[in-house]
Amino acid sequence: MSLREKIESDYKNALKSKDKNRISTYRLILSGIKDLDINNRSGPNKKETDDEDIKKLLKKMIKQRSESIEVYKKNNRGDLLEIEENEVNVLSEYLPKQMSEEETISICKKIIAKTGASSIKEMGKVMGELKQNHSDTIDFSKAGALIKDLLSNK
Repeated sequence: MSLREKIESDYKNALKSKDKNRISTYRLILSGIKDLDINNRSGPNKKETDDEDIKKLLKKMIKQRSESIEVYKKNNRGDLLEIEENEVNVLSEYLPKQMSEEETISICKKIIAKTGASSIKEMGKVMGELKQNHSDTIDFSKAGALIKDLLSNK
């Protein structure tokens, strides 16, 4: 079952169970997927929207909500904070589980050793290796800060 089919199926189940929070989140996801379809059909590189495109969309949506969560925390908006957190939880269900901070540190250290990077100038090499091998499971905003810290302490 493709990611799109799974999302559509879960949306139908949410409609049946009248789960308003999930229904609105699924509608946002499906709307984003339709926008992707339109962009993929109308561009010079016509292609079908695949699972990778949908994963990128979901990551982008999670990032947007994470930024909103930070703003709501600063402004003590618990009502809006809860809505955003629920949306992040639903969106995260369709992505591979993200590595813990300890796992991320361990992998970053291994890749730094493997690539022989010794200064921040070589950070791109390390990030490239990370993206190639762990693009679905690592939060790159956290990994970037970790790598920068590890390389500046060498």
